[in-house]
Amino acid sequence: MAMGRATRMLIGLMVALLLAPFIGNDYLVSVLILCLFNAYLAQAWNIMMGFAGQLSLGHALYVGLGAYAGGALFFHYGTPPWIGMIVGAAIAALVGGVIGFLGFRFGVKGVYFALLTIAFAEFTRILFDHFTWVGGSSGLYLPVVRADHDNLLLLRGRPAMFYYVILGLSAAVFLICHRILGSRLGYYWRAIREDQDAAQALGIDTFKAKMAAVMLSAALTAVGGVFYAFYTNTLYAESAFAMHRSIELILGAIIGGMGTLFGPILGAFLLTLLGELLTRLAENFGHGFEGVKQIGYGLILLVIIALRREGVWPRLAKRLGLDGEKAS
Repeated sequence: MAMGRATRMLIGLMVALLLAPFIGNDYLVSVLILCLFNAYLAQAWNIMMGFAGQLSLGHALYVGLGAYAGGALFFHYGTPPWIGMIVGAAIAALVGGVIGFLGFRFGVKGVYFALLTIAFAEFTRILFDHFTWVGGSSGLYLPVVRADHDNLLLLRGRPAMFYYVILGLSAAVFLICHRILGSRLGYYWRAIREDQDAAQALGIDTFKAKMAAVMLSAALTAVGGVFYAFYTNTLYAESAFAMHRSIELILGAIIGGMGTLFGPILGAFLLTLLGELLTRLAENFGHGFEGVKQIGYGLILLVIIALRREGVWPRLAKRLGLDGEKAS
């Protein structure tokens, strides 16, 4: 019965999201785009940490690689972003594979592996900030011929078009996560997350399983980066690879519930809506409230760590009779 209720709720949520652009204005659509984009990235990061237990604090690396790969190919050669997504995902998977190989082959674990991911992200940020082919510190600007005309092939158009694209991408990564969790690889990841030594003793090739988690998470994150490039039309290395982006990226999964399917989505929506509210308050009150968004995020994280270490979703799922979804 719980699964039937979960399915009905999921269908209802999808119907509401599909109808949202017809009900709300452009501002609401833009906020929902940001919510779905953050949910997508949180889901992609959750594969690596929530499922396989490998902490990455430099995931903005893959956002930036995807954004610059798709953006540069379009800027220089007119390559459609859908091809850019494939190229960006391949590059990110390769870089993720290098990081994973260095970390896992030489026994770099826990916080030291997290520091390794930060180091690669910072190195890449500095590199792209001096890489003139992609604009360097001056930035890369993607041309927009007609903003009032939807061109799905080139991802040029109105907010509603971008909304349905990111909704489709979010639904796709959700289905990928759902499918993997029920597979042998998903069970391997969770065994590694709980006790890597025990998993290895049972005959699981932990190196290959962890490499698969890192590379898949990196590739999916890069696809989100391509979307980011074409939605914003402006790329700066300082923002694309920024440390704060990596932190904001993972907060949705942490607050919603790592290792769950719905947790990263719920957490990303809560954080994004709260951030938008705090930003509006800061604008209304003016000087002295510039950092209120970051303070709000910090307070929420403190509350979650103190009271709900498993995140918001597991408790909510239990109240709704959906605790079988927890998938932990």
